[in-house]
Amino acid sequence: MTHVITQRCCNDASCIAACPVDCIRPNPSDPDFSTTEMLYIDPQTCIDCGACADACPVDAIFTEHDLTASLARYTDINAAYFERNPLTPSVAQPTPPPRIHTEVGPLRVAIVGAGPAACYSAVELLTHTNAQVEMLERLPTPYGLVRAGVAPDHSGTKGVTATFESSFKRAAFQYHLNVEVGKHISHEELLEHHHAVIYAVGASTDRQLGIPGEDLPGSVAATEFVAWYNGHPDYADRKFDLSGERVIIVGNGNVAIDVARILTMSPGQLARTDIADHALEALLQSNVREVVLLGRRGPAQAAYTSPEFLALGYLDGVDVIIDDELKPSPELKVQLAYEYSQRAASPDHRRIVFRYLASPVEVLGADRVEGVRIVKNELVADGAGFSAKPTGETETIEGSLVIRSIGYRGAPISGLPFDERRGIVPNHEGRVLHDGETIAGVYVSGWIKRGPRGVIGTNKTDAEQTVAALIQDFANGKLDRPVNDRKSLDELLAERQPDRVDRAGWHAIDEAERRRGKPQGRRRIKFTKVDEMVNVARTSTDNV
Repeated sequence: MTHVITQRCCNDASCIAACPVDCIRPNPSDPDFSTTEMLYIDPQTCIDCGACADACPVDAIFTEHDLTASLARYTDINAAYFERNPLTPSVAQPTPPPRIHTEVGPLRVAIVGAGPAACYSAVELLTHTNAQVEMLERLPTPYGLVRAGVAPDHSGTKGVTATFESSFKRAAFQYHLNVEVGKHISHEELLEHHHAVIYAVGASTDRQLGIPGEDLPGSVAATEFVAWYNGHPDYADRKFDLSGERVIIVGNGNVAIDVARILTMSPGQLARTDIADHALEALLQSNVREVVLLGRRGPAQAAYTSPEFLALGYLDGVDVIIDDELKPSPELKVQLAYEYSQRAASPDHRRIVFRYLASPVEVLGADRVEGVRIVKNELVADGAGFSAKPTGETETIEGSLVIRSIGYRGAPISGLPFDERRGIVPNHEGRVLHDGETIAGVYVSGWIKRGPRGVIGTNKTDAEQTVAALIQDFANGKLDRPVNDRKSLDELLAERQPDRVDRAGWHAIDEAERRRGKPQGRRRIKFTKVDEMVNVARTSTDNV
């Protein structure tokens, strides 16, 4: 019997470190680690010890006999990876940086942001140094896209937060939530209070299509729609037109699949998730029967991962339609698409339709969206694989809502250099660069460092690299000693932002949301207004 990694793998590699026989791949030293869809266990080498399952932060690992019907195929998926990539001895992993103790006081680090990249950075610092870590976040709640980006029906993926919370209990760590850097405290003031500042603010804006009609009412970004149904306070008041029967999504990555799934799920399934109440009510009244996803290239090059694509086949009352003629293939994405194309569709079911080799050239409508004009593409081989070339053949697809899901993009940070072309802060291994020179004490981690690539766990190895650079700089005396201490920072923030939420306040919000959800059998019912969260936080007497 072997253990099997399944759909909700987060790629943070905790399982790799725990495995006593080194049978999980790819590992962080492998070239394809940063681009892999998930991790895999070699069934020929696994000794069924269960260490990987115990280490997994998102409960993605099971014995092969415990797999449900929707996960059974992962036995073959894990084995197939090693048929293509035979197991070889692992390259030795780098030795963790030594724990730092110093006579002049502890290393002090501010982390701006509270998403996965920020949290992994904090865990790494707390594990390998005696640092004091201050985490600043403009919302009253932590966890970034784990809270506001992960789909409501993927509750297991959100389990990674338990790993963070266990590390954040110590006094060396402090939350400063509902605090905005640039408004309540400046970049320069952060450096006055810390040896170093790590910016882990993600990629907060979306990419544009650059086609006529894109700004029509009813043409929106997936970032907005996802934030809306996840209860992000900035988007809680948004309205989306779900009165039509067809929604068109431009793009076919995992975010596009999430949106399509949420739009077609049954009311009963949605009502058991932590989806925001306002979104639940709107989706219960929705007339949407079909969601069309447009991908400019073929199924082999599709941006979604195979696990997310495979999971669509287990949605109750939903048919997956492949608008293309395909043949069986050893390529998993193509094979899955072929299998979907062979299934019979039911007229009573909602539909998720994949249109490959199609690009939008115009969003149509007079006063609001009425459809999209697409051009059909053909694949042309180039040095990087295959690119899509327009054929000149066009088609119109009618729809009342168009959602662009073509990627995220970082936004400039006040006081830091910015690479407009790549949408990141220029850096080398996390050290921020200006005109090729390192800016002392300033670092980046996550999407603002590398661009919007990878999944939640990818941020772990990314954070390890940044923190290793920071620790090395501190050990080599390259960081300026702060002129103000933790108490001074606390007093400054208390004066500038009386509604600051600390760790006790966040725990009060978290517990209140869980209590609200319990009578309905839901994991939580989120607060979606900042003032509501602040009021709940004020009731806390927890001084941990």
